[in-house]
Amino acid sequence: MLPPLVFTPVYRRYIWGGRRFAAFGRPLPVGDDYAESWELVDRGDDQSVVRAGPLTGTSLGELVRGHGAELLGRSPPPAFPLLFKFLDANRVLSVQVHPDDARAARLDPPDRGKTEAWYVVAAEPGSRIYAGLREGVDQAALAAAIRAGTCESLLHSFAAVAGDCVFIPAGTVHAIGAGLLVAEIQQSSDVTYRLFDWNRTGPDGRPRPLHVEAGVEAVTRLGPVDPVRPAAANDSAVRRLVGCEYFTLDEVRPAADWQCGGDDRCHFLAVLEGEARLPDRWALPPLAAGDCVLLPATAGAQEIAAVGAKLLHVIVP
Repeated sequence: MLPPLVFTPVYRRYIWGGRRFAAFGRPLPVGDDYAESWELVDRGDDQSVVRAGPLTGTSLGELVRGHGAELLGRSPPPAFPLLFKFLDANRVLSVQVHPDDARAARLDPPDRGKTEAWYVVAAEPGSRIYAGLREGVDQAALAAAIRAGTCESLLHSFAAVAGDCVFIPAGTVHAIGAGLLVAEIQQSSDVTYRLFDWNRTGPDGRPRPLHVEAGVEAVTRLGPVDPVRPAAANDSAVRRLVGCEYFTLDEVRPAADWQCGGDDRCHFLAVLEGEARLPDRWALPPLAAGDCVLLPATAGAQEIAAVGAKLLHVIVP
């Protein structure tokens, strides 16, 4: 039986990042471009590594290969199928689209498609999310606007507030605006087509390359996308945000103790507020804001002791 697993974050530094991960109590090195904190990843050399407990130093990939059924239950895939990250958008990200599974499978090398969901952890006043296209905009109009440098006028957007969740199926045009701290769950894929970069230049003073032809072809979902409407669950502490073939995403606000797991599936928890404590037998420290834990399928049901906690809960199908 595998124990609950806590991992060391893997940071990605890009020009649009900042330092808000320090608000999680993390000792960030010098620099103001910490853009992404990968909390759960198994992609080649990019690996989550266990940082506490008897499996300290073991990578997520090693666990999948050596203990796949214990970790994921049922019929485990050759690699962990999901990636979870926090994003600190100090500047607006480029306008992007990700291909679906069928298109990604035709690439060399082949990959998964990328369906994802965002949860707004914090938002500065005036922050916006760009999701989908305005009504009536088709692929031809989008391609023309990209080449003319006027793509922004065709994007659907809305003012973002903490607690918003946005579901972005593969094939949807999207961008995260400046001033947002976002949690993202996605298929474990690295295929991104940049459609528009706000007519700005990169670190070398030149415009970053766009992927207009391949990107526009990958746009399979037209029309606007707005925040999801959470659905009630049998558990009063749970609000169902997204349920799709790749993952289930819930927001959980336990009044006290809350039970998770025990259904022969893998579960992942990210603490957004307050504190969550796993049973004493695991000898893990309390989880505070920004901390995450992976609950293997064979770990059984866990009684989570919560104090003022808000959690994101991901169920791996």
